[in-house]
Formats: sequence, structure tokens, C-alpha cells
Amino acid sequence: MEGANNIGSNKNIWYGQGRQRIEIPKPVLKARVTNNTLLQQLYVCSLGYYPKAKAHYTYRKKGLPENFLFYCVDGAGWYKLGDKEYKVSANEFFILPQNVAHAYGSSEEDPWSIYWIHFGGEQLPQFNDLLTVQTHFKPVYIKSSDEIFKEFSKIYKTLELGYSIDNLLFANMCLLHFISLFIYNSKHFVVKQDKVNCIDSAILYMQDRLEENIVLNELSNLYNYSTSRFSSLFKQKTGYAPIDYFIQMKMQKATQQLDFTDHSVKEIAFSMGFDDPHYFSRRFTKVIGMSPTRYRSIKKD
Repeated sequence: MEGANNIGSNKNIWYGQGRQRIEIPKPVLKARVTNNTLLQQLYVCSLGYYPKAKAHYTYRKKGLPENFLFYCVDGAGWYKLGDKEYKVSANEFFILPQNVAHAYGSSEEDPWSIYWIHFGGEQLPQFNDLLTVQTHFKPVYIKSSDEIFKEFSKIYKTLELGYSIDNLLFANMCLLHFISLFIYNSKHFVVKQDKVNCIDSAILYMQDRLEENIVLNELSNLYNYSTSRFSSLFKQKTGYAPIDYFIQMKMQKATQQLDFTDHSVKEIAFSMGFDDPHYFSRRFTKVIGMSPTRYRSIKKD
């Protein structure tokens, strides 16, 4: 924990009462992180907490070589990413991608309180290519939870104890969970249905109808999209075409029936909406990698 009587930013660091900040030294990153196969993919570079950060301002012409996750818990502010500017309010967060010009600052009238974390890694370009990540380059409201603050505290307090391999491993394992609490907030915490996007809603719709047969038109009409547009959005989000994803969900349910019931393959096929058990077996084999009979015969721990 650091405190200072100075208020304001200097060389992209805010100085003010009650701030917390840890930056892992570059020699430590080079010696113990970037050459470690378990750590080099995504890793913490620095993190901190700035309460009521009056006169907080930063401008980086070339951005950062790392990503920056920024969580406003109180007050307000703004940021500019490339040529676009956004307002930020309490319980909103955003991600600044690596190597993109940006600026941000606290509201003069209502200074923000923020948690932030810089994270780098060899897999950062692939991470930033994810649609789920790109949607959070804009400010997004999230449901706050003690779990977010506890996870931040775990990382911070562990790094306060030094940069042993164990501490670095633990902090960086926590990092992935910490990030997921933001970009997959709705999977961690229950949200109202109207806050779930159409793809997540479509998946829930599928889950409730695994015993039925759904066609693409049915799904696209639910959300007022053309079939081609809906398929494109679905594949961007999940990596699969909608009906292929639905079949996978059916087969996952079928494996549970094979594991936990004495139902015959024919009975399971009918329960999953297949009139032809042989066709069901072919689809099962394609998705799972073995026939239903073979799957059931394998002893599982």
C-alpha cells in the first residue's frame, strides 16, 4: 500500500492518497516469466487500485505492449481508444488492447475509483482476436461481486510477498480467473434474461429443447436475423454453426445418459429427437469419436 500527499499523474502514474500499485520488474519478467512455458502465454505485468483518483490522466501515443483491463467501481471518467472516445461510469470496465494509441482520465467533478491490471504474453494477439474480448474494448456494465475484489486481493497480496516461482505461478493462474470474471461475467453471476445477448439466449433455448429438432430458420426468426447473419454471429461467438452446436449439446446429454442410466441406445436416440438409432449412432461417433456402444463399454473413473 502506498500513500502520498501529491495528487495527480506524473509519467503515466497517479499519485494520491490510498493508492495501491505493484509493477513486476522487467528483469524478473525476463528471467522468470517470459522464458517459462507455464507463464509466458498470459501473465501479470502490473496492477493497482486508485481511490477517488482526482486529476488522473494518461496519454500513450503508441499504446502499451500489453493489454490493460480497467474497472471503474465508483465515480466516472473517460477514455479514448484510437479515434473513438467513451464515457465510463461506476460498475463498468473496458480493455485497452496492446499497441493501440489511447488516453484516459478521471472526471473532474466525480473522480473515479479504479482497479486496473496490465497483462502481457505470447498469446495476447490471439486473445485480442476473440470476439468476446473485442466487445469489451468498449465500456461494459457488469454485475459487481466480492469474488472480483477477492481475486484481485489474492494476486496483489501474493506479489507483495516477492517474485518466487510459486508466487508468480499462483498469481498468473489467478489472472485467468480474474479476467474471466469480467469478459464472462454473465457465466459467473446470474443476470436477467434481457441482459443476455442473442447467442447466449439461443444456446439456452437449445438446452431447453434437446429432445426436439430445431432448424436454423426457427433460431434466426427468434432474434429477427436472416439465417446467414445469425449463422455468422453464432459462429463468431462459438466457433460452430448453430445446428452443429445443437447436435454437440445433444451428444453431451447422450453421454450422460449412457453413463448414468441403463437406457438402451435406441431409447436414448429417441429421447434426443432421433427417429433413426443408426443415424444417431453415426452422429454420436462423429462428435464423440466412438460409437455409443463403445463409449458405454469403456470403464470411466
